[in-house]
This record gives sequence, structure tokens and C-alpha cells, in this order.
Amino acid sequence: MKLKEQYLKEVVPHLKKQFNYDNDLQVPKLEKVVINMGIGEATGTQKAIDAGIKDLTAIVGQKPVVNRARKSIATFKVRKGMPVGISVTLRGARMYDFLSKLINIALPRIRDFRGVSGKAFDGRGNYSLGVKEQLIFPEINYEHVDQVRGMDIAIVTTANTDQEGQALLAALGMPFRKQGQQ
Repeated sequence: MKLKEQYLKEVVPHLKKQFNYDNDLQVPKLEKVVINMGIGEATGTQKAIDAGIKDLTAIVGQKPVVNRARKSIATFKVRKGMPVGISVTLRGARMYDFLSKLINIALPRIRDFRGVSGKAFDGRGNYSLGVKEQLIFPEINYEHVDQVRGMDIAIVTTANTDQEGQALLAALGMPFRKQGQQ
């Protein structure tokens, strides 16, 4: 079953009952997913940015935007306007497809995976997750990777509290770590 159908058929009634909502529109929903890939080595070469764009486009199916430095920092050898990373914002069908791929395919491929932390909520029901390497996604061919890069994934919901946000993501299948595990 697709993630959007699962949300409408199973998650909405479950959360409505769990939090005693009167209306279906009160139930928290996914708003967007923002994926950010910092590319520090891009200060030396444009190839790093191009490789990052190629990888992220293959993973999400949407062309990312290049983030540039806002100000110069001499210790990092960064000048104002230099490319320092790439990011992409997913909404709608692409967001659900990416989350489904992340939950069902990519996260289980992480070595010694015991679940994601339940403490990475921001106080307003939004969840952030860091991935150490892009190789966990099936679209990335190991032979064609020049360097292993991590990415930050921010899942933005309409939930008002962390408890509601965690209940929404858990109902969608996000593998949260059990309380006793570290």
C-alpha cells in the first residue's frame, strides 16, 4: 500500500482516536521534506557540487538548488558566494515516495541499525534525521561514487507537539528506537 493511502485509511482514524480529535482536519499531516547535503570540499572544485547534485537528483527525482555561503570565513577557506551545499524541498507525491523509500528500503540497509532516535523533534512536531552516507539508497551505484557524503533530512509536519509528530511518524512506519536502547 502506498504511504499516502496508508495515511488516509489507517493513520487518520488511529490518530483521531488516540488524541480525541473531533475533525479529520485536526489530525497532523506531512507538510514537506527538506533534504540538505553539505559539501565542504566544494571550496576547491566544482566537481564535488556536480557529483552531489547527480546523487541527490537520482535519490529524490528532483533537481536540487545550490546553497552559497552568506559571508566569508577565512578559517574554512570560504568566500562569500561560494557553493557550500545543496538542498531540495519535496512536497506532494514525491515527498510520500521519498519517505516510503527511506522507511522501507534505505534505513534497514544501514549497518547495525536499531532504529532512529525519538529525541530529534524540535518542540513543534518536526523531525530531523541525519544519514551518514548516500550509499543506503538503491539508486546510488557504489562504483560511480567519488566520495561518501551524508545528508540531513527534515520532516515538517502540521503537528503542534512532539508527541503528536512522533505518533504520526510512528503510524507511518518510521522505525523509532525502543526507549531502553541507546
